[in-house]
This record gives sequence, C-alpha cells and structure tokens, in this order.
Amino acid sequence: MKLRYLTASTALLSLACDGAVAQQAAADPVTGNVAITSDYMFRGLTQTWGRPAIQGGADYTNPDGFAAGFWGSSISERSYPGGAMELDLYAGYGQAINIDWSWRAGVYGYVYPGANLDQVGLPSRSLNTAEANAALSWKQFTLKYNRTLTDYFGVDSEQGYTGDSKGTSYLQLDASFPLAEAWSLALHAGHTHYTTALATPLANGARSPSYSDFGATLKFQFDPHWSVSGGITHATNANFYRRTASFLDANDTRNVGGSRGFVMLQGTF
Repeated sequence: MKLRYLTASTALLSLACDGAVAQQAAADPVTGNVAITSDYMFRGLTQTWGRPAIQGGADYTNPDGFAAGFWGSSISERSYPGGAMELDLYAGYGQAINIDWSWRAGVYGYVYPGANLDQVGLPSRSLNTAEANAALSWKQFTLKYNRTLTDYFGVDSEQGYTGDSKGTSYLQLDASFPLAEAWSLALHAGHTHYTTALATPLANGARSPSYSDFGATLKFQFDPHWSVSGGITHATNANFYRRTASFLDANDTRNVGGSRGFVMLQGTF
C-alpha cells in the first residue's frame, strides 16, 4: 500500500554475491535474476499484504560505467487497485574514484500496469513514480539519496493530504559483510521524508507519513547461481501504518510496517 498510509516498492532482498557469481557478472554484460519471497518488503513496508511474491529481472552493465535494467514483482491489489504487477525500469552511470571509493547516479521508475485509484471510485490517479538518485560507496558501505520527480506513489491533495508529494526523499545506508565461504550479512537503515501530511489527522492524531526503517538479511550461497536468504525489517511510525486500510475494503486493515520477517530463494544467471 503505497499511498493511504502505505508506501511503495523494493528493498533489502539482494546481498553481495560470492566470488564466482561476482566474476560472472563482471564477464557477462547481461545478467538475469528470478526469486520467490515470502513477503515483498519495500523500504520497510509490505507490498503484498504480507503474502508471497514472484520476482525477476535483467541487467545490462557496460565496462565504461553505464548500467540499465528492469525488474518486476507481483503485488497486492489491496495496495494497488487494479494492479497485479510492479515493473521497475532503471538506468545509471558510475565510476570508481580509487580502490575504496566509488560513486553512481541514475533514475528509477516504478510502473504499475492497470493500477489506478479510479478503480475504487476515487479521482483518477496513477501510482507510477519516478525518482532520481545518487550514491557514494566506501568499501562495503553505500550511502544513497533518492528524490521523487513526481508525486510519491500517488500521494497528493486529492487523497486528503495538504499538498502534492513531489520531492519526497529516501536516504539510505547499506553495508554487506562476508561471514564465511558461502555466507554474507547485509545491514540497512533508511528514512522516508514526505513533503506533505494528512490535512485531517487519523483518529490517533497521526498526520505525517514520514518514517524510518531498518533491516538485516543473512544469505547463504549454496550454488554459484542460487542462494537462500532470511531477513527481518522494522518500520517506525506505527501510529500511521499500524491500521492501513485496503483500497478494496476499508474494513480490511493490516499493519503494513512494524517488525516483519521474510525468506527468499533467488537465482542469478
């Protein structure tokens, strides 16, 4: 549920690959991935109403520093009325500064075919969202800033907010640590800052949808192309997200944030 006390799409699901897979990625300009996950978490919020998702995509990497790709996942119509799929399109460019430092900048588009708020009797509003981003990495640490070029997953005054949500930002810090020959650990912290708030507070007084999220994912690479991961996430601002209403039935509510766990089987080719 992106909007209406939810938010939008992809997160701490992939970790650093082991040496064999990393070497393959460096040698092959085009790589693909498929996954099954018990819960699709994006920035600390479930996008599948707590249910499993099927995911997959492909990436092109140029030795000169350009990269582009697409990625898709099943989603819940409770959060995206009329939609069943999220399609992400992205491109970027980056370079190494020295042996420890590197940078990257790019654009990212979240597309929801068929999803529109007019599917549930609200004013017509697409949930598609575009972001620009810039990242700086030092060794295994990456600091990344994302800023929307459009409304943030449809949030604007027509949905009861004080204004539009263009310029909403997400600041994240990620790190990955090899633990053993086939094991690795990824840690994540992020903060979503909305440029708007509800015009009328919720019953508990909450108005601002801004929140922070944290996560940790343990990955086991049991084959050069296959891995299994298990992770936990936590999102703050429970007053805003604890009782998120489905777009299909206002009486159908769920805590889309809070503390959650997931397991994922992923293949990379």
